[in-house]
Amino acid sequence: MNFFRGVMGGQTAGPQPSGAETIQKLCDRVASSTLLEDRRDAVRALKSLSKKYRMEVGTQAMDHLINILQTDRSDSEILGYALDTLYNVISNDEEEEQDENAQKQADDLGTQFTEKFIQDPEHITLLLTLLEEFDFHVRWPGVKLLTALLKNQGVQVQGIILVSPMGVSRLMDLLADSREVIRNDGLLLLQQLTKGNAAIQKIVAFENAFERLLDIITEEGSSDGGIVVEDCLLLLLNLLKNNSSNQNFFKEGSYIQRMKPWFEVGDDNSGWSAQKVTNLHLMLQLVRVMVSPVNSPGATASCQKCMYQCGLLQQLCTILMATGVPADILTETINTVSEVIRGSQVNQDYFTSVNAPSNPPRPAIVVLLMSMVNERQPFVLRCAVLYCFQCFLYKNQKGQGEIVATLLPSTIDANSISAGQLLCGGLFSADSLSNWCAAVALAHTLQDNLTQKEQLLRVQLATSLGKPPVSLLQQCTNILSQGDKIVRRGSKVQTRVGLLMLLCTWISNCPIAVTHFLHNQDNVPFLTAQISENLGEDERLVQGLCALLLGICIYYNDNSLENYTKEKLKQLIEKRIGKENFVEKLGFITKHELYSRAALKPQPIFPSPEQMLFDHEFTRLVKELEGLITKAVHKSSEEEKKEEEVKKTLEQHDNIVTQYKELIREQDVQIQELKEKVSSMTTQTEQLQATVSQQQSQIQQHKDQYNILKLKLGKENQSQSSQGDTQVNGLQTEELAQLREELEELRRQQKLLQTQLSEKDVQIDSLKSAAQAAEGPAGSDNTEILQELEALKNQVQTHLAEISHLKAERQELLRRAEAGVKPSNTAPPSDSSSDAAKAELENRLAAQTAEMERLKESRSGLEQQLAAATSTAAILQTEKSKLQTEVQESKKEQDDLLMLLADQDQKIHSLKQKLKDLGETVEDEDDLRDQTSDEDDEDEN
Repeated sequence: MNFFRGVMGGQTAGPQPSGAETIQKLCDRVASSTLLEDRRDAVRALKSLSKKYRMEVGTQAMDHLINILQTDRSDSEILGYALDTLYNVISNDEEEEQDENAQKQADDLGTQFTEKFIQDPEHITLLLTLLEEFDFHVRWPGVKLLTALLKNQGVQVQGIILVSPMGVSRLMDLLADSREVIRNDGLLLLQQLTKGNAAIQKIVAFENAFERLLDIITEEGSSDGGIVVEDCLLLLLNLLKNNSSNQNFFKEGSYIQRMKPWFEVGDDNSGWSAQKVTNLHLMLQLVRVMVSPVNSPGATASCQKCMYQCGLLQQLCTILMATGVPADILTETINTVSEVIRGSQVNQDYFTSVNAPSNPPRPAIVVLLMSMVNERQPFVLRCAVLYCFQCFLYKNQKGQGEIVATLLPSTIDANSISAGQLLCGGLFSADSLSNWCAAVALAHTLQDNLTQKEQLLRVQLATSLGKPPVSLLQQCTNILSQGDKIVRRGSKVQTRVGLLMLLCTWISNCPIAVTHFLHNQDNVPFLTAQISENLGEDERLVQGLCALLLGICIYYNDNSLENYTKEKLKQLIEKRIGKENFVEKLGFITKHELYSRAALKPQPIFPSPEQMLFDHEFTRLVKELEGLITKAVHKSSEEEKKEEEVKKTLEQHDNIVTQYKELIREQDVQIQELKEKVSSMTTQTEQLQATVSQQQSQIQQHKDQYNILKLKLGKENQSQSSQGDTQVNGLQTEELAQLREELEELRRQQKLLQTQLSEKDVQIDSLKSAAQAAEGPAGSDNTEILQELEALKNQVQTHLAEISHLKAERQELLRRAEAGVKPSNTAPPSDSSSDAAKAELENRLAAQTAEMERLKESRSGLEQQLAAATSTAAILQTEKSKLQTEVQESKKEQDDLLMLLADQDQKIHSLKQKLKDLGETVEDEDDLRDQTSDEDDEDEN
């Protein structure tokens, strides 16, 4: 232990060892000691010397320290000392303030030791394994060491971690550590890990990083939180910036909606802390990352829609119009709102409706433009307002029309300040930056909008009292060409560049505007003079823009002015300037150093107001027109004519194609309308079918209920049923068919009985003749017998007449039953007539029933009389056995006939009952008897 006391500062005799010698002895002790305590003490001593003797410890002890990490895994204390020592050697953060050279040497030293450490990728894998240890003395220095390695050699360490099994997942577990110091340093580690590596960014995102980070931000107080919120926001920016996959995952996970509470600021916005300003600034940048113009249009539009639907845009506009917001936050908020509404019609329409909380309320656009043309406002704020105005008009023809309309004579309101008035005021103010901003803003109201270019030609300006108004186009050219006070204002390069950009945008692709411009006799001489002069370096850009403006007058010339046709303008260039010189001056635009910077992205970002010369959209116009103008200037008249012919032919073809397109569009509309009609009719049909099915089901239910009620109610309810009810009862038709069959059978039986009865009449007549011939002692008795037989014959005839009567009655009932099942258009009988018919039917049925009873009694009496007469004839005419036998046979056959008649009566009664059940009316018995007597008379004749 004396050795360690000497190392740690204890007094010893003899010369003191140097730092390198001490470190060497400590390294030997670490390598050779068998006791864990000795190795732990040696590593602790190396840790204490590692900051002062960084080079020596790193050079001599690194391998020993790595070996400790591999072999002494069971002792967390020695692992912690080893990790701290390695961190002190590799990290550059702990260096005290030094001069630039010393700091550079320190950085180089950290890089060298990092390269040595990662020569073996297993060292990184070992470090990742140690991070799984929960012990604070191991995990925390391990996090710091890996962070330092990533800072020094990020790409190489990222590659090793990326291929290490579960490497990123192990690091993500740090965010769930309950010890804040480890969690916070884990955030710093993940920041370094995700820098510039899309693959690791995706893995971290899909390890639920968004959810965890947003939870931490909420727990820490959102924008009011501390440095931890800032670290979370920086990590989110790493994960989302230029990573379309993570941006889509962020949007699909509904994390945009969770950003809205960040921007809920109160009414009292005084006393913002520096940390809150930083946090809110990063939050605004995070919103801009999701809707950046460099993202794919589809992804940007989707995020813009989501931000409007969840109320995030509305919240940003609230900050925009709030008071007391720090200037840099207000500037960044304007830039953020700009990109949220850029190219989104719904968001642009909403922004139009936003009003500032003033009295009276003013549109937000007007308030912002007032700041833009106010030279006392900060430069970055004015640039932000210009960007917001450009984004509001981007692909927004409706908004362009509304701005231009505020300049037209018919819509100017003298009692209020409009956007158009502010732009005109800025265009002609004494401040060159206001001139440039207003000119660019007006150019954006005309971008890709031929209608507004023509409408702007109507704008008239009052220059001074007593002078007639001049057009806006004329006033712009006057500033450029006239030699009065206005020229001195416009002599600044920035002002002239802005006006020339406005004029080029205005007359490009608008022959009418070209004609208006050329109509001023001073414009072309001014342009040719500017182009032909040999001016200084600062004026070369103006010359280039003048060449572009003159070239546009050639390319979009419709030859409506005789003095300034395409050919004459080209001849003028050739004589006054020279074609080659003209093309060279035209090239000055794209060769300017500020041109390339403006062409990179839409947002106007300039280091100083003097460098604010080019607009992004104008650079696109130059790129499009430069080649076309060069070709147009070099073309001969013959080539021009051929091109005109080809152009006309193409226009004709285009017109034909346009007509076909319109026809197809109309047909598409018609087809769509027909499809909608078919869909509507299909829906109606389905509804009707459903209604019909429902009604059929109800009808069937009613039928079933009707049949059940008819069976239950019996005769009275059945007689009250209408004939229409019979029509829907399918069972009655079957019963009528059965009745017809039975009736035919009865008719055949009746014919048979009539035949047999005729035969018996003949036999009786023969018996009478035989009896008269055989008069004797029993003659009187025979006479009586014959008389009785004659009476019996008469009774049988009467019985047959009654049978005929019943037959006619049955036929009438059958006829009425058949008439009842046929469809009828006649109205059902009234209740009174139905009651009368019912009463009549009941009377007739009662009379027929009584008649049937009488016939039955008469039949019984006849049977008894016939039996007595037969017995008497047998006693008196014993000698006439043959006659008696025949009479006996006649009696038996007569009995059979009576039995058959009884059966027929029973069947007729049954048929009547069935017809009554069907609700039919039975005819009166007297009518049937008359019909029967008539039939009998016809038979006798």
